Amino acid sequence: MGLSFRGEFDQKVDGKGRMSIPADFRRVLEAGDPDYPENRQNARVVVLYGEHLKHCLHAYTIDDMNEIEAAIKALPRGSAKKKKASKLILSRSWETEVDRDGRIVLPKARREQIGLEGLATMSAMGDYFEIWNAATYEAEDGAEMAEFLAEMPDDFDPLSLLDDVREG
Repeated sequence: MGLSFRGEFDQKVDGKGRMSIPADFRRVLEAGDPDYPENRQNARVVVLYGEHLKHCLHAYTIDDMNEIEAAIKALPRGSAKKKKASKLILSRSWETEVDRDGRIVLPKARREQIGLEGLATMSAMGDYFEIWNAATYEAEDGAEMAEFLAEMPDDFDPLSLLDDVREG
């Protein structure tokens, strides 16, 4: 099992759409790029966008996106599921390189899709990370977490969410 994305980071986005990738996230991207460092000076990242993501973008390592692509290719040729997965994932993703200064450039259309100006929040999700407008993330994540925790007992332990995995 490779490295995982962990943590939350806020980064400034300049007028050209350049955004620094946190050093911890860059290490995961480097470990998940089979061509780095032998055949490339900089690690690559695959960014997924689209209507289905609503207010954020998803960023994957090359290895993780290759696994996703292999799963799509394994679906029956011509099936509705394969067409939808291809449209929602393969058609709505692009590969970019982390530059020597540790930044990626988010195209204007992608920034507009999530209302990204000024400050971005990158939130780790283990095998990928999300890129949000910082204000939207704070509002949405805060509301979602408050609603979830309100339904939990006072002594709720987040590790209990893993019980099915640990027992199986």
